[in-house]
Amino acid sequence: MSMLPARHSLFDEFFRDFTPGFLVKPLHGDTLPTQIKMDVNETGDAYQVEAELPGVGKEDIHVDIDGALVTIKAEIKQFDQQDKDERPLRSERYYGLVSRSFQLPQDIDRETASARYENGVLSLTLPKRRSGGAGQRLRIE
Repeated sequence: MSMLPARHSLFDEFFRDFTPGFLVKPLHGDTLPTQIKMDVNETGDAYQVEAELPGVGKEDIHVDIDGALVTIKAEIKQFDQQDKDERPLRSERYYGLVSRSFQLPQDIDRETASARYENGVLSLTLPKRRSGGAGQRLRIE
């Protein structure tokens, strides 16, 4: 099969746009990423999470913890600034709300959990918990 030529045509390109998300594309730019990309590592007593959130303000990121369930939400804002002498030719930046939830193997100690956001990367330190409690939102530094 590797000897067969790759099949790309205008017909294929035309129908590529008829994906389920076609009708909900933002006015500007591409659609939002389908999910936040992240790395999750386990140390002896905690989980370390690094999530990519480029172009997001720290105040627009929310991290919720409920037991072993962690939810990251971020709002990417579109700012339309145009001088009277400018005419936009193309805008590829996206905007909207993205979120991702994931379950860890063990409950998180919310009281000692921490979050830091720097250079488009959200870093979470989520210590493992030994007793019960209610959900809580983390403050991002």
